[in-house]
Amino acid sequence: MFINIYDDPTTEFNLKTHTNSRDLKAAIEKITQKGGLSNVGRALSFVNKNFFSDANGNRGGAANVAVVMVDGWPTDRVEESSRLARESGINIFFITIEGAAESEKQNVVEPNFVDKAVCRRNGFYSLNVPSWFGLQKVARPLAKRVCDTHRLACSKTCLNSADVGFVIDGSSSVGTGNFRTVLQFVANISKEFEVSDTDTRVGAVQYTYEQRLEFGFDQHRTKSDLLSAIKRVNYWSGGTSTGAAIRYALERLFEKSKPNKRKLMIVITDGRSYDDVRIPALAAHRKGVITYAIGITWAAQDELEVMASDPDKDHAFFVDEFDNLYTFVPQIIQNICTEFNAQPRN
Repeated sequence: MFINIYDDPTTEFNLKTHTNSRDLKAAIEKITQKGGLSNVGRALSFVNKNFFSDANGNRGGAANVAVVMVDGWPTDRVEESSRLARESGINIFFITIEGAAESEKQNVVEPNFVDKAVCRRNGFYSLNVPSWFGLQKVARPLAKRVCDTHRLACSKTCLNSADVGFVIDGSSSVGTGNFRTVLQFVANISKEFEVSDTDTRVGAVQYTYEQRLEFGFDQHRTKSDLLSAIKRVNYWSGGTSTGAAIRYALERLFEKSKPNKRKLMIVITDGRSYDDVRIPALAAHRKGVITYAIGITWAAQDELEVMASDPDKDHAFFVDEFDNLYTFVPQIIQNICTEFNAQPRN
């Protein structure tokens, strides 16, 4: 698909209009210059809403890439529209040509707009061309990057597209030492994800008879900050009201989940709940929260199966000892990814 950026973006052709390179080249040569302003932010919003739909030829298994060419500087803001596009799994490449002259920099609407627009600020997603005469030289390097699917970090994968909420049993039967083991298990799972504000986000609730929000989805935007926060969680001690904890997590964690994020809840408990888990678990399932139930020692198998999403065998786990929790990490991550890859998506 090709979009012309000027005052208002327009579609020149979409992903399924041309099926061979000859027709595509001819269509590109027929495009006429519109003139007007460089409303890149508006164009990115247009791309996010219209570009990669199934109706316009999107293929669910292919990476979504938008190459934005800007002469000088955008005449509107790009940060918010590009963030929303990245969260939708669109890999944005920016080619800036010539840039703003020294005397024009005061007119730039959003300084450092390239860094605000791209997924990673490491130079992979941006190319600067000093003049139009050098534009052809970047074609091959750009094509190589676009084809490097392993480095297209904004593409939707099982590891960068979720809000993961841990619901952690802090009851008296767990004990201080075992609680630290549980936190290590939480950290080991969290390490597997790509953590940032636009990738996977992680939150945690600890519960006894009561519930406590340890941190929300929007608090830790790097993996190192998240792992440090997990280490700082203090053991509470008390009873076991798992049903109330699930309800609390839905209200305090998942109500703030982003619409385009998968919702994953991982409940960890070492005993039978003093309250009903069936109704809160059903509410979670109805809200689209994929629930994994991890039981240890005295946990009740029937409750694990009720809490877990279907099929139970993929979402409910039981281990005899806290020290063996780590053995579940690869299987849980594998199941998360298998489930993700089985779903249709953009």
